[in-house]
Amino acid sequence: MGPGNNTIISEFLLLGFSEEPALQPLIFGLFLSMYLVTVLGNLLIILAVSSDSHLHTPMYFFLSNLSLVDICFTSTTIPKMLWNIQTQSRVITYAGCITQLYFFLLFAGLDDFLLAVMAYDRYVAICHPLHYMVIMNSRLCGLLVLMSWITSALNSLLQSLIVLSLSFCMDLEIPHYFCELKEVVQLACSDTFLNTMVMYFVGVLLAGGPLAGIIYSYSKIVSSIRAISSAQGKYKAFSTCASHLSVVSLFYVTILGVYFSSAAAHNSQLGAAASVLYTVVTPMLNPFIYSLRNKDIKRALKRFFGMAGTKGTIISGQKCS
Repeated sequence: MGPGNNTIISEFLLLGFSEEPALQPLIFGLFLSMYLVTVLGNLLIILAVSSDSHLHTPMYFFLSNLSLVDICFTSTTIPKMLWNIQTQSRVITYAGCITQLYFFLLFAGLDDFLLAVMAYDRYVAICHPLHYMVIMNSRLCGLLVLMSWITSALNSLLQSLIVLSLSFCMDLEIPHYFCELKEVVQLACSDTFLNTMVMYFVGVLLAGGPLAGIIYSYSKIVSSIRAISSAQGKYKAFSTCASHLSVVSLFYVTILGVYFSSAAAHNSQLGAAASVLYTVVTPMLNPFIYSLRNKDIKRALKRFFGMAGTKGTIISGQKCS
């Protein structure tokens, strides 16, 4: 790729959150803790769903996929940031930046699509309970997840290929802790009109579409719940989608908050700090939201650890004998 000065761009600099050396250990410890909690919490959800046959239902199938995506989502950005802090380096290679950008868009899109799929699942469960297992059969569930992967992969591939066509000058500092699409495009010396148009068009289409589906699903759910005569029935119906509604609210409120705050402040580093809410905090909180109010998940985890403890006792007993 030839930029304006006919040199080959080999690396970018990720400026991160702060240049203060005294703050680096604090930032490292904070993000390492959040990353470990995110990975451990989502792994526990996957283990609970996979180990308990009672949780082999569409809702928990989608939940385990969401947990897997959340692990990959945070793993796309946080390990590189921690490595840079540990090595006191801000460098990310050009190939590494494009790769990170691709996978970030991939898993961010998957998060968006899976939340919409889960909203549809709750809509069918509450509005058409008698036909739930017929409609949400294993074939449809697999197809919905597959289509989410394909659509998100095509979007991230398109965005990455357009970035590859850009030429960059000598100002290669990205005021972020990862290769965020908008920040990378702004560094280009060549015309970015196509990138900007594709970025906003695809953003509105692929983010607005799932959000519209979620709003429609919950409007129907609210109408169905209001039609239930007993208060106990209303509570039971609402409790089946309360966790998902909490995750959806957290995901979209943080993204909209980041977008509007960065647009109003015109401060890239403020935007980088705010983006932590949806790139790190939301994936970290999802397992807690789904497990704290979910008796099925708690029961599955207790059974899983109980079985693991029993197997460990048996093996140690055999070794002693």
